[in-house]
Amino acid sequence: MREKRSSFFFWLKIVLASSMLILLVVGGLLVAQEMRTSDYQARFFAGLASKASYTLGAGPSPSIRFPQSAPYDDRLGYAQLPAFLGKLTARDFEIVKQARISKGMTEIVDAGYFAPYLEKTQSGLSILDCHNDSLFQERYPKRIYERFDDIAPILVQSLLFIENRELLDPSHPKRNPAVEWDRLANAVLIKAKSAVTGNGSTPGGSTLATQIEKYRHSSEGRTSSIQEKLQQMVSAALRAYQQGEDTGAVRRQIVLSYMNTMPLSAKAGFGEVHGLGDGLWVWYGRDFNEVNRILKNTAAQNGDVSEQAQLYKQSLSLLISQRRPSYYFDADEAELEQLTDSHLRLLGSAGVITPALRDAALKAKLNRRANKIPVAAVSFVTQKAANAVRTHLAGLLGGSRLYDLDRLDLGVASTLDAPVQAAVTKLLRELREPASAEAAGLNSKQLLDRGDPAKVVYSFTLYERGSDANTLRVQTDNFDQPLNINEGTKLDLGSTAKLRTLVTYLDIMAKLYERLSVLDGTQLRALEVDRQDILTRWAADYFLAAKDKDLSTMLDAALERRYSASTGEGFFTGGGLHHFDNFKREDNGKVMSVRDGLRNSVNLVFIRLMRDIVHHYMFLTPGSSAKLLQDADDPRRAAYLARFADREGQVFMRRFLVKYQGKTAQQAEDLLLENVRPTASRLAAIFRTIAPDATLDQFTAFVKANLPDGLKLAEPRLAKLYEQYAPQQMSLADRGYLANVHPLELWLVGYLRNHPGASQTQVMQASVAERQAVYSWLFSTHRKHAQDRRILGLLEGEGFLEIHRQWAHTGYPFDSLVPSYATALGASADRPAALAELMGILVNDGERKPNTRIRSLHFAVATPYETLLQYKPAQAERVLAPEVAQAVRAAIRRVVEDGTAKRVKQAFVRPDGSFIPVGGKTGTGDQRFDTYGAGGRLISSRVVNRSATFVFNIDERFFGTIIAYVPGAQAAAYDFTSGLPVQLLKVLAPTLMPLINGDAGGAGGAAPPGGCIN
Repeated sequence: MREKRSSFFFWLKIVLASSMLILLVVGGLLVAQEMRTSDYQARFFAGLASKASYTLGAGPSPSIRFPQSAPYDDRLGYAQLPAFLGKLTARDFEIVKQARISKGMTEIVDAGYFAPYLEKTQSGLSILDCHNDSLFQERYPKRIYERFDDIAPILVQSLLFIENRELLDPSHPKRNPAVEWDRLANAVLIKAKSAVTGNGSTPGGSTLATQIEKYRHSSEGRTSSIQEKLQQMVSAALRAYQQGEDTGAVRRQIVLSYMNTMPLSAKAGFGEVHGLGDGLWVWYGRDFNEVNRILKNTAAQNGDVSEQAQLYKQSLSLLISQRRPSYYFDADEAELEQLTDSHLRLLGSAGVITPALRDAALKAKLNRRANKIPVAAVSFVTQKAANAVRTHLAGLLGGSRLYDLDRLDLGVASTLDAPVQAAVTKLLRELREPASAEAAGLNSKQLLDRGDPAKVVYSFTLYERGSDANTLRVQTDNFDQPLNINEGTKLDLGSTAKLRTLVTYLDIMAKLYERLSVLDGTQLRALEVDRQDILTRWAADYFLAAKDKDLSTMLDAALERRYSASTGEGFFTGGGLHHFDNFKREDNGKVMSVRDGLRNSVNLVFIRLMRDIVHHYMFLTPGSSAKLLQDADDPRRAAYLARFADREGQVFMRRFLVKYQGKTAQQAEDLLLENVRPTASRLAAIFRTIAPDATLDQFTAFVKANLPDGLKLAEPRLAKLYEQYAPQQMSLADRGYLANVHPLELWLVGYLRNHPGASQTQVMQASVAERQAVYSWLFSTHRKHAQDRRILGLLEGEGFLEIHRQWAHTGYPFDSLVPSYATALGASADRPAALAELMGILVNDGERKPNTRIRSLHFAVATPYETLLQYKPAQAERVLAPEVAQAVRAAIRRVVEDGTAKRVKQAFVRPDGSFIPVGGKTGTGDQRFDTYGAGGRLISSRVVNRSATFVFNIDERFFGTIIAYVPGAQAAAYDFTSGLPVQLLKVLAPTLMPLINGDAGGAGGAAPPGGCIN
C-alpha cells in the first residue's frame, strides 16, 4: 500500500514538473514571439493612445496640462506658457481659444508620461501684418529634410547600424520602436555587473525613439534614473502607436525626426545647433543641399569616392557625436576624428559602406570650421517694423531675449501695414541719394541746401485711431542700425514742446473753469488771487465779464490772450538770468495772441506763457509758501515754516523717490546730472553732498569727468573746491542752491547711495532734520531780497514738478524737466513716440487710449498646449477735457493752414478731389554744448546733433511723427529746419493714401481691398 502511494506521488511530481516545464516553454515562446512582433504591446499602447486626444475650444481650458521644463518644451515656449499667459492677461490680452485634452491624455500626463501628439520638427516666430500677410518669419532648425526619402540611404544605414539596427525591419509591422530587446538586455546585464563590481562602462540601450524623448523632454536632455528611462520608453511607445498598431510609417518618421532634431551643441554666432542640416553648416561650413546631392549619388560609391569621402565622414561625425555633443565640439578635433575613424572601420567591416569609401574617408580630415559663423547681411532698415513688434513682444513676455523669442512656437498678428511700410521705407532710403532728395524738393533753403543727404536719418511713425485703441500702422526709418530712433532716443525736438506747453495752459484753464464757473459775481470779486498768478486773475475777470460762459468759449478766449514777442526782457529762470530770441526777427517786438504765437512758432510768446504757467503753480492758493514770502512779519510764518518744511519736504521727497528708487548709484548720478549745466562749483556742491566721504582723488575724477570739453582745472583749485564744499563747511541748502538742484534731491541721491533699497518710510524717518533745515533757513529776514530770490528759484523748481506731472499724464517719457522757461522751447527733450502719444490723446478728445501693435498671439498651434489670445484694450483714461483737445486740434490745424507747416496743407487728396485736413506742430532742435567764461562770454560751442520734427494728424484719424536727424559733430554742416519733415510728409502722401483711403473695416473685422483687419 505504501509502495503504491509513493509511486502515485512520484508520477504526480513528474506530471507537475512536466506541466511547469511546458508552461515555461510556452511562456518563453510567447515572450519571444512578443519581443519579435509586439502584437500585445501594439494592442495595448494603441488602445491607450487612441484615447489621448485634444481639441480647440472657446475661452480658457479647464483641462489643459503644460509640460515641465525640458530642452524642447523650453525652446518652443511650451513650458513657459503659464508664465507667459499670466503676463499677457495682465497686459490686456484675453484667452479666446485654448486646447482641451481628453480624459485619456489627462491620465497619461498626470501619470508622469510625456503628452503623445505629433510633435513639430521645425518651428519659430512668425509675424503677420494687418492684411494677414507675412512680415517676419524664423524657422529652427533652418535646414531640414522634408521627407524620409530625401535622406541619403547611406546615412540612414549608418545611423541604424550605430543606434537602432532593427528599427526599419519590415517583417514585423507592429514592432514597438521604443525598445530593441537584445541591446536593452545587454545594457541591463552590464549595468547590473557594474553595480556589483563598480567597474566598467555601461552602453546605452536606447532606441532612436527613446533618445528623441530624452533630448526633447527629459530634464536637461539627460537620463538620470531608471524611472526616467521607463518614462521615456513608455512615452515613445504611446507616441509610436498614435496612428494605430502598424508602426511602419512611424518608424520612418522617427529616423526623419532624429536626423532633423538631434542636438549638436552650440556655436557662437549661431546659437544652439539641432539636426544634421544645421550641424553640417555650423561645424563644417557645408551646404546642406549639396551634401545631400553628393551623398545620394550611389554610382560614385562604386567608382571615384573622393568627392563623397569627406562629406560622409563629416556627416558621420555628427551622428556619433550626438551622445556627447558639447564634449566633442569643445574638445580638440583629434578626439572626434579618432572616434569617427573607428566607426568607419566598423561600418566598412559590416558592409554598410564600401571599402573604397571607408579607405578614402579614413584619409580625409574633418576640418571643423574654425572661423565665426558668417552672419547673413541683414538690413536693419527693412526689419524696423518687425523689430518694433519683436521688441514690444519681448517686453510683454517678461524681457525675453530676441534669440529666445525667435525660437518660440508662436504666431503674431500685428497691426502694421506691410505694403505701406515697405513703400515708406524704400522712399526714405532713396532720399539719401542726392538726385532723389533733389527730385523730392528737399534742396530748398532751410531744407537740405547744405550737408550730405546720405547722412540724414529719417524716422516715420503712423498710428490709426480706433474705437478702443490706437493701432500702429507704420514705423520705420532709414537708419541701418538696431537703434529705434522713434522710441530709443532722448532728443531736443525744439518747438514741439510748445504743443505740450499749450496743452498744459489750456488744461489749467479747464481746471479754473471747474473752480470758478460756479461762483457768482460777489464771490469772484472777493476771490483772493496773488498778483503773480496771472492766469487765475484772468479767469476770474473773464467770468465777471463774459456772457457766454461755456468751457469751449472760455478756451477760445484764452487762446486769444496776447503776449509780447519782445526780446528785450531778461528772464530769471533756471538759476540764472537768460535772454531768448525768436526764429524770425520780424516777430521781435510784436504783440500777438497765443494762437498766432503757436501758428508761427514765436519763442518769446511761449517763454512768457511758460512763466505764467510756472507762477500759477507757485502762487495757486492764498496760503501757499510763495505768498508768505511777501511779508516777513506774517504771524503765521513761524508755525507755517515747520508745517511747510515737513509737509512739502515729504511731498517732494516722495516725488524724488519715484525718480531715483531702484536705480544704481551710477544711474542715479547720471539722472541727477542730466538737467544740470556743469560748472566746477555746481559739480563740487553735488559730489560733496551725494558722496560726503569720498576722497580728494574720487572728487577730482568726478569733476574732471563731468566738466565740458575744453574746460580744465588745476589740482590746487580742485583741492580748494573739495574743502570749500565739504558738508561741515556749507549747509545742505547752500549746496543745493549753488548746484541749482533741490537740496532734498541731492540728499536723497546721497542717502540711497549708502542705503540702496531703502523704503519710503525709512527715507522719511532719516530725512526729518534735513527737511526742516532745508526750508527753515530760507525764511530768515536777514538779506531778505537775496534769500527770496533763492526761495523763488526753489519754488520755480517745485512749479516745474507740477508741470512735469501734467506732461507725464499726457505721455512725456522722462523722469524730470529742466526747471527753466526754456523747457517751452524744447530744453527738456522729448521722444517722437511720446509726441505721437500726445497727438493720440488730442485726436481721441482727451482720452489716453492704449497704443497697440499686436492684435493677437497664437501659441503652439496644433498641439495640446495651443492658446489663442486677442488684445482687449483696457478702458481709456481721460486725461484732458474734450473741449481742451478740440481747442488744441483747431489751433494746430492753423499751423498747417497758414503757419510753419503750410507745405503739407494740400498734400492729401481724397478720390473725389477734396483735400484731407491736416494739423500739427513743427520743431527744430539744434543741440550743442556751450561753455561760458566770466561775464557770460562764450568760450566754445560743440554741436551734438540736429533734428527737425513734425507731429501731425491727418483727418483726425491718423496721427504720428516724422523726424529728420543728424547725430554728432557732423550736424554742424546742416541748417535744415522743421520745414524738412513737413516737406517729407508731403512727399510721402501718395504712398500713404492706400492706407488712408482704406476703410477701417466693419464690426466683423473684415478688411476691404487695401484696408487693414482691425
